[in-house]
Amino acid sequence: MNNSNPITPVDLVKLKKTVISRFLGALIIVSLMYFLPAGTLNYWQAWVWLAIMFMPMALVGRWLMHHDPALLERRMHTREKQKYQKWFQILATPIFILIFLLPGFDRRFGWSAIPAIIIILTDILILIGYGLFFLVMRENSYASRVVEVAADQKVIKTGPYAFVRHPMYTSVILMWVLTPLALGSLWAFIQALLIPFMLIVRIKNEEKVLTEELPGYREYLQEVKYRLIPGIW
Repeated sequence: MNNSNPITPVDLVKLKKTVISRFLGALIIVSLMYFLPAGTLNYWQAWVWLAIMFMPMALVGRWLMHHDPALLERRMHTREKQKYQKWFQILATPIFILIFLLPGFDRRFGWSAIPAIIIILTDILILIGYGLFFLVMRENSYASRVVEVAADQKVIKTGPYAFVRHPMYTSVILMWVLTPLALGSLWAFIQALLIPFMLIVRIKNEEKVLTEELPGYREYLQEVKYRLIPGIW
C-alpha cells in the first residue's frame, strides 16, 4: 500500500458521510432497478447478488476508511477529466443501465431458464472478482474510478500488477459480465458481453495518458506484457 496525503479529521467526517450516503443510495437504486421490473420481491437471485456485492462493499469501505482514506476519497471521484474518457462514460452508461434493468424484466416474463447451479457458480466467481478488486485497492492507493494521475503517484509493480497491468479491470469483467447470469438472465448476459470490448477501448486511451504523465510507466509496459489476462492480452 502506498503512502498518500493525510486527511484531516474534519475531512474524514465529511468523507464518512459521503461514503455512507452513496452506499445507501446505490443499494436503494440498484434494488429498485431489479425488483420494480420484476414486479415482485420473490426474486432470490437478486437477493443473493445484493448480499454478495454490498456486504463486501461495506467491509472494504470500512477497511479503507481506517487504512487508506485517501484512496477512498479518490474512489468518490466520478467525473472524467480526459475528453475521450468523458465520451466513453456517456456511451457506457446506457449499457450498464440495461444490464441492471433487463434481469428484472427477464424474471417477470420468464425469458430465461438458467439452472440454479450455474447461478451459484457465477455468484462464487463474482465473489472471487471482488476479492481481486480488494487486492488491487490494498496494493494501489491511486486506484481512482477515473483516469487521472496524481502529483505524487508512482507506478505499482507488486501484487496483481506483477501479472497484468490493469487488474482492476480484470475484476470488473469478472463481476459485471457474470452479474446477469447470477441474476438468472441470459438476455442481459448477452448485453454484458460488450463490457470487455468497452474496457479494451478505455485501456488503450488510459495507457496513452499514463505513458505521457506517469514517470516510469513506459518501462513498466516492457516489464509486464499483458493488460488483462496473463498469456492472452
